[in-house]
Amino acid sequence: MRELTFGIIGGLGALAGADLFLKLVKSRAVMADQGRYHFLFEQHPFRDVSIPLTSGANMTSRKLYVFKTCQAFESRKADAVLMPCFASHTFRSELQAELSVPIIDLMEAIKRGLQQTLPDGGRIGVLASDFVRNSGLFESRLGESFDLVYPTAANQAALMDAVYGAAGIKAGNTEGLCVEHVHGAALELIECGASVIVPGMTELSLVAAALQRRGVPIVDVNQVYADYATSSADGRLNAAFKLGIVGGVGPAATVDFMGKVVKNTTASKDQDHIKMVVEQNPQIPDRTANLLRDEADPTVALYATCKRLELDGANAIAIPCNTAHAYVERIQSHLGIPIVNMLTETVRHIVASYGFGAKVGLLATTGTIESGVYHDAAAGQLELLTPGPEFQQMVMEAIYGPLGVKAGHTAGRCASLLREAIKHLAGQGAHIQILGCTELPLIIAQTDQFEVEPGISVSLVDPTDVLAKRCVRLGQANGQ
Repeated sequence: MRELTFGIIGGLGALAGADLFLKLVKSRAVMADQGRYHFLFEQHPFRDVSIPLTSGANMTSRKLYVFKTCQAFESRKADAVLMPCFASHTFRSELQAELSVPIIDLMEAIKRGLQQTLPDGGRIGVLASDFVRNSGLFESRLGESFDLVYPTAANQAALMDAVYGAAGIKAGNTEGLCVEHVHGAALELIECGASVIVPGMTELSLVAAALQRRGVPIVDVNQVYADYATSSADGRLNAAFKLGIVGGVGPAATVDFMGKVVKNTTASKDQDHIKMVVEQNPQIPDRTANLLRDEADPTVALYATCKRLELDGANAIAIPCNTAHAYVERIQSHLGIPIVNMLTETVRHIVASYGFGAKVGLLATTGTIESGVYHDAAAGQLELLTPGPEFQQMVMEAIYGPLGVKAGHTAGRCASLLREAIKHLAGQGAHIQILGCTELPLIIAQTDQFEVEPGISVSLVDPTDVLAKRCVRLGQANGQ
């Protein structure tokens, strides 16, 4: 089983954070396999930590504090973050949408524990701050399964004082009047029919054992959270899939690829689409120039771009540039996430669609052809044909010429040149042809019926579209 690293945000309440940390370390899963679990504990006090969470409390500074702390854990490669603060869980989904590291859901932990204790539902008493109570957090997460009851105004005020007062639990007091206030509020809820008391303030875990000894059926929410995080954690640490895109190779092809990801995603709303992070870096040295004329090597630039995408939380990388795949093998072993190989995916698609051993024409830059990357990908599966020198020059002019696609043209001379190259390959028996430069589909789109002359048609395969579809399937398989 893989090792797991958890980040714990301690600054939202020093005592509650430390209590959760202790219970994590002492949890059954950790004690049974201590070498597997690693913990990062950040105890940088939140500046407004002592301000009572009244019903109108402003969450902005808390949100930004938690978000920045989560980003720090993300950069340190934590597998998940624990956030011992109910108020922060009111905006957990808002944070999670902008993070690749999962924030373990405290409310889901409590819900699962209650479903085991009360499988048929029932009434639970909630001891929460004014803010959490007013937010509807418990109603939204537990209301369908349980009947909720809260303290009356007097006991609610006493509860707030028990936690936030000068002699309260946040000030380090776990005995005396503060415990009596919590006890009184819990008894009122029991008298109202609550069979279980659920705290909505993590500080109450510090006095849970004392209240349990007095017969109060109160849940130790920090213990529940710790056990939930460490037990069978592998199946729960899945954040939304994020696709990293090496852009700028070339710029228009990048935009085209992103459009194809969107087009190939089945969605009924914005949130159904895949997260994408793009580094549009046109300064990556020209791949063809390097392969043909030994000009500037793009390896470092490609690797650095991929690494930045990895650090930004990408789960996989797409490079919408055929020629750049000549460098993939060099850099893949230095990355912790996979580059989805457009060339091997294209070959797999052609074999599945047109059969093993098909005769296929390759329209690509001279650098792609001479590097042999498509031939390596197709070896033993397809018979690849490439244009003769005169027609290969036409392909290159259609891409790089003054009236070519890289200069912003998609019709006119570039289209005529590409059409001639397609007709040439069809004459050699290649009735399936790969548009093996990501700019070529901007001139002539993928189709099964491209008429090269009356009565003769060829199938044009767009690797960009194949790559987009593969990335969509990856996203769907990884919980998007």
